[in-house]
Amino acid sequence: MNLRLGKRVREFAKNLERKRSRGLLRSPAFYFGLMAVVLFFSVYSSAGNMANLNGLDDSHIVFFNSFFNSASASSSDSLFYSASSTVALESPDLKLMQNNTLMGVSTPSVVTGKVLGDVFGATSQNKKEIAEYTVQPGDTIQSIASSYGISATTLLLANSLTSSSVIKTGQTLVVLPVDGVLHVVKTGDTVSGIAQIYKANQGDLIAYNNLANQGDIYIGDILIVPGGVMPKKAVPSASQVPLADNYFIFPVQGKITQGLHYYNAIDIANKCGTPIYAAASGVVQRAVANGGYNYGMGNYVTILHGNGTVTYYGHLMSVLVKPGDKVYVGQNIALVGGQPGMAGAGNSTGCHLHFQVVGARNPLASYALGANISYK
Repeated sequence: MNLRLGKRVREFAKNLERKRSRGLLRSPAFYFGLMAVVLFFSVYSSAGNMANLNGLDDSHIVFFNSFFNSASASSSDSLFYSASSTVALESPDLKLMQNNTLMGVSTPSVVTGKVLGDVFGATSQNKKEIAEYTVQPGDTIQSIASSYGISATTLLLANSLTSSSVIKTGQTLVVLPVDGVLHVVKTGDTVSGIAQIYKANQGDLIAYNNLANQGDIYIGDILIVPGGVMPKKAVPSASQVPLADNYFIFPVQGKITQGLHYYNAIDIANKCGTPIYAAASGVVQRAVANGGYNYGMGNYVTILHGNGTVTYYGHLMSVLVKPGDKVYVGQNIALVGGQPGMAGAGNSTGCHLHFQVVGARNPLASYALGANISYK
């Protein structure tokens, strides 16, 4: 049996050479036949008989070994087709990234229990990051502000407190990286208008927030106004839109590893490379994929929705959309990142999505810490 099988393979190889000279390699029928032969040998090999194919020369053995080795590589955990791994275990979802790269993505459900940190809570490694501080016994507004190198007034304003406010142990405070105020961009805002409201320097506002120009602001952007002073008349805040419970879908599968934190954000952990989906239909405002620090958020995407709300997706391994794209609910827009040392991770200690909502309640705020988020 094995001798006859080896003879058939040699005859097939000879016929292949003859057909190559006739140009038959361009025929679809030829490739269907070739695939049938390859699959036959794959099954035969799995039964442990490939070693008994006597009479095959070295070139034939190399061909079949390379095929079987590449097939076995598909058992790896990698999400991408590459020189070292071929395909993912799950059926891939092909996506066009940045209009020039075709990427195959599948959805793993591997969740780690690692405690995560990001721009709102991790150790400061960059002066331009907003942090959260948990009040310790003996702390005062002045002592906390001094430890961060900012004024007590800045700390009070960032947390909507007054000089008569009393802080308690365990309370969480937002800490700005510089003296000034925070401003959430709303409809009709301009850079010059914002600078005027807070009596700040327009050039400093543009430079500190890495804006390209005066027009480089979008609804939902959170700006730091360096040197800004809160006006006596209260600044109108962005209105909160009441939403149906099913308006937003889960942006990713995983485990909630950090509850509600500034700004209206929830952290969901899963394996780096896990697909991230648009929580609702809308238009992409920002799609930052430069691998930079970006105030600790690394790569990120913001989407403006029809009701005026904005969703923010931070710590991305890859960004699959670009500014101006119209996206539908559930569309794959990015991949989870956050692994230390990974381009675009920002200030993060593990793979997770930082998901925040501007202009409405975060739909994940009602879920307990440690809860698993799944589409099933």
